[in-house]
Amino acid sequence: LITGDYSRGAAGIWIENGELAYPVEELTIAGKLQDMYQNIELLGNDVDLTRTIAAPTLKISEMMIAGN
Repeated sequence: LITGDYSRGAAGIWIENGELAYPVEELTIAGKLQDMYQNIELLGNDVDLTRTIAAPTLKISEMMIAGN
């Protein structure tokens, strides 16, 4: 049975009060894919096709995270 649950390592930039605040690394993000897709606020046009996984920058309004 496919549930859409995921848990994945991630890195990015923390956004605080609408501004880019600081880089974050060694995070774990988790949740349901459907919820993540529904919470996408902005989608970048910066896909790097030379990388193993090609994906644009995303701004997601709500996400469960763990890490330092």
